Amino acid sequence: MTPVELSRTVLHAVRRAVDEGELSVTVPERAVVTPPGPGGCGDYATNIALQLARPAGQPPRRVAEILRPHLATADGVDDVVVTGPGFLNISLRADADPGPDLVREIRERGMAYGHGDALAGQVVTLRVPYDARAEAVADALVRIVATQGGRVEVEHGEPVNLRPVPAPEDPAPLGPDAARWALLHPAPHDRPRISADHLVQREGNPLFRVRYAHARTRALTRNAGRLGFTAEPGDPAHTETGALVTALCDHPRILTAAATHRAPDRLARHLVTVADAALPFLLTVLPQGEEKPSAAHRARLALAEAAGTVLAGGLSLLGIDAPEHL
Repeated sequence: MTPVELSRTVLHAVRRAVDEGELSVTVPERAVVTPPGPGGCGDYATNIALQLARPAGQPPRRVAEILRPHLATADGVDDVVVTGPGFLNISLRADADPGPDLVREIRERGMAYGHGDALAGQVVTLRVPYDARAEAVADALVRIVATQGGRVEVEHGEPVNLRPVPAPEDPAPLGPDAARWALLHPAPHDRPRISADHLVQREGNPLFRVRYAHARTRALTRNAGRLGFTAEPGDPAHTETGALVTALCDHPRILTAAATHRAPDRLARHLVTVADAALPFLLTVLPQGEEKPSAAHRARLALAEAAGTVLAGGLSLLGIDAPEHL
C-alpha cells in the first residue's frame, strides 16, 4: 500500500465514522500520512484526528479512538495505535508491501510523481533582494510550487519576504549545476559553502552521489537490454529494498513540504536520502556470473528505474541536469 492509497484508506475511515453518526464533520479532501515521529510507532502516522477535532467539537484523542477501529479493519492494515494528543500510528500487513504498487505509480506518472493540489489556485508572491542565492531559491520555488498546483510571482525590492543567508562569494565559477546545488542544498539560515568540493566526483560530495545514482539507474537499463530483459514491477525477492521504498514513498510529502514552506533545501536533502538508499541496492539488480535474468531481476530493475525517475524529477525542479552517463 502506497502513501497515496493509505491516505485514501484514512479518508474512507473518516467517511464510515460520519455515515454511522459517530462524527459530525465534513470529510476532508486529503489526509496526510508520514513516517511516525518521535514517540510514534508502526509504518505510517496521520494527524487527521487533530485536524478534525475542532469541527467535530471533541478532543483529538477521542476523535482518534473513534477512527481507530474503522482504520484497523481496512484492507492491508495490521494494527492502529493512538499516541500523543491523537496521532494514529498505522502498521501495514507484511503482505501489503507498497513496493510493486509504488513502482507502477511512478512508472505511470513519470517525473510528475508526487505532484498534487495542496496549493491549487494559490498565488505565492516572493519579494527577494538582488542576491544570487535569493534568486536561485526563488527560481526553484517557481517550479516546486507549480507541482502542487500553485503559482509563484517573483518581485524585487523591499520589504522582502525571502532572504536566505547570502553566499560568501560568487558561485558562478563552479558552473551552473554545482553553483545551484551549493546555493539550494543548505537550509536558508545556513551560510552556503562555495568551494571546489562540489565538483569532486567522490562519495563525500552529496551532489555527485545524487547524479551518480541517477546515471547508474540509466546504465542498468541499458545493460539489462543487452542481456535481453526489461523492467517489470513485482517482488524483488530477498533483496533489501526497505530504505529505498520508504524514501520513494516519502517523495510526495517532501514535495508538498518544500512548496508549502518555501524550502527547496528539503527537496535537495531528500534526493540525497534517495540516492544513499539506492546506491547499495543498485549493485543487486543485474544477474551475477552464470545467473539468468529472472522475475526478481526484472522487479529490481523496475525499482531502480523508479528511483532514477524520482532523482531526475527532483534535480529538474532544482534546475540541475541529471546526466545519463557519469
